[in-house]
Parts: sequence; structure tokens; C-alpha cells
Amino acid sequence: MNDNKQDINRIKVVLVEKKRTAKWLAEQLHKDQTTVSKWCTNTSQSSLEMLLKIAETLEIDVKDLLWSQKKN
Repeated sequence: MNDNKQDINRIKVVLVEKKRTAKWLAEQLHKDQTTVSKWCTNTSQSSLEMLLKIAETLEIDVKDLLWSQKKN
């Protein structure tokens, strides 16, 4: 397992905040549940277009789906 794996998206966190499941998101987006699960665990990343659809589905700004890389 790669210990250098970096979390890029916050999909899993936002789903918890919205009290939704990866299965629900997969159904809304007409995607395979395994694909959405990989996005949630940052094993793989969605396209930018799909990230916009995810944000729209979850009724949030797309920026809220990404971990900030900015150091304060």
C-alpha cells in the first residue's frame, strides 16, 4: 500500500456532513457504486466535469469537495 497517498477530494466527508451514502450518490449520478467508493477513498479521482455534477447533486460549491493545499 502506498503511504504517500494524498487525499485530494472531500467527497466522503461531505457525504457524512449531508447524511448521505456513497450508494445514494452513485444512484443519483448513474455511476457504479464501486467507482463512487473509489472516489470517496481517494483511490481514484473523478473528472472535473463529474466533480461539478457531484457538487450540484450535493448542493454545495465545488470548492467544498477539495482539500485546500494552501498553507496558512
